[in-house]
Amino acid sequence: MVAFMILLSLEPLSLIFFLILFYILLAELTRRAKTGPATYPFIGCLIPFYKNRHRLLDWYTELVTQSPTNTIVVQRFGARRTIVTANPHNVEYILKTNFSNFPKGKPFTEILGDFLGQGIFNVDGELWQAQRRLASHEFCTKSLREFVMHTLEREVSERLLPVLEKVSRENKVVDLQELLGRFSFNVICKFTLGTNRCCLDPSVPNCPLARAFDVAAEISARRGAAPLVMIWRVKRWLGAGSERLLKKAVGEVQSHVMKMIEERKRKEEESKESGVEDLLSRLICAGHEDEVIRDMVISFIMAGRDTTSSAMTWFFWVLSHYSHVERQIVEEAKGGLDYESLKNFSFLKACLCESMRLYPPVAWDSKHATVDDVLPDGTVVKAGDRVTYFPYGMGRMEALWGKDWFEFRPDRWFVEPGNSEGIMLSEVSPFMFPIFQAGPRVCLGKEMAFIQMKYVVASILSQFKFTIVSPKRPIFVPLLTAHMAGGFRVLVTKREKLS
Repeated sequence: MVAFMILLSLEPLSLIFFLILFYILLAELTRRAKTGPATYPFIGCLIPFYKNRHRLLDWYTELVTQSPTNTIVVQRFGARRTIVTANPHNVEYILKTNFSNFPKGKPFTEILGDFLGQGIFNVDGELWQAQRRLASHEFCTKSLREFVMHTLEREVSERLLPVLEKVSRENKVVDLQELLGRFSFNVICKFTLGTNRCCLDPSVPNCPLARAFDVAAEISARRGAAPLVMIWRVKRWLGAGSERLLKKAVGEVQSHVMKMIEERKRKEEESKESGVEDLLSRLICAGHEDEVIRDMVISFIMAGRDTTSSAMTWFFWVLSHYSHVERQIVEEAKGGLDYESLKNFSFLKACLCESMRLYPPVAWDSKHATVDDVLPDGTVVKAGDRVTYFPYGMGRMEALWGKDWFEFRPDRWFVEPGNSEGIMLSEVSPFMFPIFQAGPRVCLGKEMAFIQMKYVVASILSQFKFTIVSPKRPIFVPLLTAHMAGGFRVLVTKREKLS
């Protein structure tokens, strides 16, 4: 009562000044209590979120590192309450222990719905289970062995290496990120559609389908990072700006894939049998509707292309700073590139894991709580909350990786750190290193991704060396998958044969 009387006695300007100070004090107390972003009444943390919009990954990393539980709560105007966690116990609870309460959820599927539709990466429940059962047959040992022998060998020896040979001979600079993107696009198209689509020659424009994928993926990702959700929804309703471009790009992708489905059906009807062993043929034989086949194929192309090319791009950038590591990879690759040899490339796998720890292809991933819950660290979750686990931040936490977390140290992945001579890789919890998710939704293509990256890296490094032209200090851009801003320009030179 006394405080209220004092407020009434203040001059208008003094009252406004007092209320502003009180507002700031309240926000600071809230921030300290939660060890999260400064949060204000009504608008939540919209102000610091907007200030840090161009460095969200590092800002979130700072916040979760400062938090005693490595979990923060983000509340901002126009968006759902979001819980961001880098706590492995929470990650295990979300992805495995209480998996049923943390589906992708409608808010997530709305963001990617125009692009991925009813594909496996954008659905929950029975539809997801049915698609996963069907897709799991594509990743058996026999399929992986055939993938190496019939797809990777050909794409690398007949397409990728000749392009690198040409640019090295002509002493030209090439955007390695774009080249690896085109290559990965061809590989995944061969796997899903039975045909490759892109020319790898950097002097030739990228194929229309790949360009449409790029546009659709980027704009869909920016929907999720928008300060206010209503912005992209209004733009979509009006058919304006980026949403107009998204609609056009998605239309091109869907039209192209539907044409492939129709052609494949017609050929198989004419021949009365399926002569092509790829994902598209199997989906058609399984009797799925055309729209489901289309969405599933689009999902696999998007995931299979961008994740591996992103991982390899950042891997080659990191490796350029460690010549002794590069020499050891080249030495290991002398054992051959058949399927069995690739599985035994333990040092190269450790290098890839260490690179993805620092530069994960997917920086964060979100689920949405179905009912009220409590995470293992005591964080209260309300029904509808967005719950995000954070691989990028987890890879930078001293509590998980030690004081030298910022160093590129492949030996940390071995049972005996410091000894990488044929020692088996240690078992690191997938909830501490959730690069391929974990639990029931663990990535089906995990082993295929490792096989592809090992084969490509070993093949390239056995013959070529890269000298970075730009950027010297790259910017990590977290779209649906991580990209290097502005590309990765390198000078390619032939490697001298080691005796």
